[in-house]
Amino acid sequence: MDTHDAGGAGNAGRENRLGDYLSARRALVTPEQAGIPAGRGRRVPGLRREEVALLAGISADYYFRLERGRDKNPSPQVLESLARVLRLDDVETEYLLSLGGPRPRTRRTRPARRADRVPARLHHLLAALDIPAFIENRYFDVLAANPLATAFSPRLAPGHNRLRSLMLDPEEREFHDDWESAVKDFVASFRRSLGDGTSDPRAIELVGELSLASARFRELWGRHDVRQLVGGTTSVHHPVVGSLRLHREKLPVDELIVVVYYPDEHSDSAERLAMLSSLASKPAAGNEPSSS
Repeated sequence: MDTHDAGGAGNAGRENRLGDYLSARRALVTPEQAGIPAGRGRRVPGLRREEVALLAGISADYYFRLERGRDKNPSPQVLESLARVLRLDDVETEYLLSLGGPRPRTRRTRPARRADRVPARLHHLLAALDIPAFIENRYFDVLAANPLATAFSPRLAPGHNRLRSLMLDPEEREFHDDWESAVKDFVASFRRSLGDGTSDPRAIELVGELSLASARFRELWGRHDVRQLVGGTTSVHHPVVGSLRLHREKLPVDELIVVVYYPDEHSDSAERLAMLSSLASKPAAGNEPSSS
């Protein structure tokens, strides 16, 4: 992969996101997948630029200019052809299309990020739920959580960043049954969540920190994977109540996300979550009400 494709801290504020994405995805498609004889002496891990151009029906010079950031306004038809060659799925194709094309003239500059505020009604919602629930922003910063969420995982307490916890906290490796799969999903979802906000201060701060601290993050960030992390299931091993298999839902409210975990009714996980809820509701030692 070319050196400019590393995707680390130094690239967080770059404006050639289209070229970086095309280059990263090109490196992931083998000649065999594209129906091209591999031959000998290949010095790139995936397709050559001229091979992508040929398969997409555009000139090699034009594709070179796209990767180098010299042409940032390709047509949707060109991008869809490139998506086909690069074997992108629907979410990845949508992301590619968002990187290209002219910016609307009426588009306003993104305002400086202000502190995320959780409305009182969402605090009331968290308090009313008897399942783990918390609120995060687009950077996966946890802004609010109910007691069962923090009993489920202390890394869901407000002030934590879920991606940072997953990449850097040793407890997360023991907590997730499939840590590697969780990491891939989170990094790809994080890139999609940022959208065109990869150059704002919070994104630069977080990407820079994780790039310096985690070789695995650098590798995955350099792939430019994008993915939706919405509904699904997760399997974890809780240190107190044991294995839990829970459904996850992410519900957008304004610019925030409400995340809830819930089990199948009458399952072992439902019983264990009820046990965890009972333990979480008990007063801490030394805080019991006086009998006098």
